[in-house]
Formats: sequence, structure tokens, C-alpha cells
Amino acid sequence: MKFSQQSTAWLLDGPLFPYIETYKQYFIQEGSCSSETIKYYLYCFAHFAHWLTQSNLDIHYINEETIHTFINEYLTNCNNISKSNASDTHSALLHLINILNNGISNNPVTEKTPVDNELQDFDDYMNHVKGLAKKTRLQYFYITKRLLTELFSRTPVVISAITPEDVRQFISRQKQRYTTSGNFSLLISALRGYFRYRIMLGDQVGHLIGVANYPAHWQLSSLPETLSNEEVECLLKSLDDHDRPSPLRTKAIVHCALDLGLRGSEIARLGLDDIDWQSGTITLKKTKSRREDLMPLPDATGTALADYLRFERPKTINNRSVFVRSTPSREQPVNYDFIRYAIRHAYVRAGLPYTRVHLLRHTMASRLLEKGSSLKEIADVLRHRSLNTTMIYAKLDSRNLVEVALPWPGSTS
Repeated sequence: MKFSQQSTAWLLDGPLFPYIETYKQYFIQEGSCSSETIKYYLYCFAHFAHWLTQSNLDIHYINEETIHTFINEYLTNCNNISKSNASDTHSALLHLINILNNGISNNPVTEKTPVDNELQDFDDYMNHVKGLAKKTRLQYFYITKRLLTELFSRTPVVISAITPEDVRQFISRQKQRYTTSGNFSLLISALRGYFRYRIMLGDQVGHLIGVANYPAHWQLSSLPETLSNEEVECLLKSLDDHDRPSPLRTKAIVHCALDLGLRGSEIARLGLDDIDWQSGTITLKKTKSRREDLMPLPDATGTALADYLRFERPKTINNRSVFVRSTPSREQPVNYDFIRYAIRHAYVRAGLPYTRVHLLRHTMASRLLEKGSSLKEIADVLRHRSLNTTMIYAKLDSRNLVEVALPWPGSTS
């Protein structure tokens, strides 16, 4: 992709100019993106900077919702970036927000507002009292920030001044940003979570919780997407093609997701000390449920991991992670994006039109069901805390569903 003079000017003259070098170095250190991908991300960066200038938006208040607005408003009328590439554009800008939020850039320190202090206290509560995952905390943080910024701007936060009508109007304005009831539920969860936090502090805001109602969402209304047996064979066969970067690492990552049903974050956190080769087990630490789980290590997964560790994994001094980068930044731990990139690349090499890491987890559950495993056994393997979470896979059990199906009215059977 070739930069035009216009897009270069947007980079140099826009409000995000101080962050350009940090943004580029971020991907170079990550080592998970090709030079072409980085160039495309910078191209999106330039257009986003131009849109921020046009919209007169403060860069200190951009968040994931800002990205959705940019994609829906700007890309619709943009001839240079196709809306079909919205997923890649979203990824490019989400990395930017992560950089801004984590303080990686060298931007000057600005004076904290009363809203900033309130949000910091709320985040501490979510982390140390509720024990929420970092991703959930970030989502709740920025939704609450949007509410408080609209109501109080840079003035002190007075909770008693918030009225039910304020909350209703905020929800109404935000609703158009969410395309599904599931996504919209996140907005409601964040608001209710914040108001419960204020109740814990002694504030009388129960009437505000009553305004934040969840949308209708029918449980088990959809089918989990899975790979067919033919697609699984195609994927596994493509993993034996060594004419690509880090083939053994990719193969081991895919087997961890497909054979063990591990989440992307769990794969990223696997440590060398978590594998017991003698007993053939693997210990999962810091899982979604914040507990340790001991799982058997299938032969195919064990073989893939052993091959990667013996023949391809570079030596590290302090990094005890199983999966490491092949670049000089190998001492830094990998993250979910690193695992996502590897699995996405495996899909592309196999000619499969998929991108989601979780698809392999669904496929593993479906294959267990086909082999006669009970829903309780699948729940144990997937480490679901509630059997209700696993009930969605009952819809895929065509073998047993045929036995209980009623005859069609008027048919002879």
C-alpha cells in the first residue's frame, strides 16, 4: 500500500503525531505483524487522525466506541479504505488505544480531573474487590468514563445529581453503537456495575440501577459455529507444510486450541513448568475463572509441543513461556493477539474463511459430542463453571435429537 502526500500530511499534522514512532515500535517489538500489515495499520492510523481533527475530538477520550463510530461514519464514505476491511481497521486502532491506555507513549502528563480520580477508584474496586479480568475492566472503565464525562466534564463528580432521565438519555444515545443485544448488554452491565460500586460506598442510587435494563436475549437461541470434519482435516494437513515462518510453533498453537479447547489467552500464558511430561498432564494457571486446572495432554498435542520446543523455540534467559517470538524481543511474554495472529494465519494457509480463535474450542466440543461424550464431560473439559454454558452444544447433538423428534403433523410416520 502506497502512502499519498495527503495521508502523510494527516500523520504529520494530526493530533496523534507524537505517537507515530511508539505505534510503529510497538509492532516491531511484538513481532507478530508483517511489514505490509504494519504499513496498512499506519494507513488506518492516518485516516483516523484526520477524522479526529475533523470531528474535533480530544485524543484523551477516544475509546473502542470511538473506533466503532469512525468505522460506521468515515469508512462508509471513504474510497481508500473499504468497509469490508473493517475488522482489520478495528484491530489497527484497538492497538493504538491499548498504547494510549497503558502509558507506553511519551505524551506529556496531564492534570487528572475529578472524573479521572473517580474512575481510578472504580477500577481498583473492579480489580481488587470484584476480581474482574483486565479486558472486562477496560470495557466497564470506558463506558463509565463516557457517562461521567458527559455529565460532569471537568467538575467534581456528584452522584446524587445523576437522575434516571440522565441515564435513560445516555443509554438511548449509546444504543445505536451496538449491533446485537449481546453487545448492548455490555453497556448495561458496566452501568449497573458502577452504580453497585456507589451503593457499596453508601450512595442511594438503587433507582438508577432500575433504569438500566438488559435487552431481551434468548438463551441458546443460536448455534455455535464449528469446523466440519473435512475442514479440520484440511487445517491439520496444512500444518505439515513447513514452507512458512515458524511452522512448528503454529502447529503446536493450533493443537492446543483444537485438542484441548484452550482459549487464546490460556495458550499465551502456558509456561514450560506447566507441562508434566512424565505424567502426561498440563496445568492451566490464571484461567478465566481464576483457578488452576489440571488436564491430560493428548498425544498429538504433546508431540506438537515437544517438536516445537526441541527444534524451533529460541533459547531465552528469563522468559519461561512455552511460546515466544522469533524476533530479538523474545524475552517479552506473548499475548492474545500473538496467538490470534498465528491461528488466523493457519486458517489462511488452509484456505479456510475463518478468523476466530474460539472456533477451534467450539469444534473440539462438537467432536467430543459426536463421539458420545455427555454434556457434563464436555463442561469439565471446557472448564465451564455452570452446565448451562455448555447446554448450547446440545443443539449440535443430531444423533440424540433425531430420537426425540416428533413426527410432522399429517405425515405417515
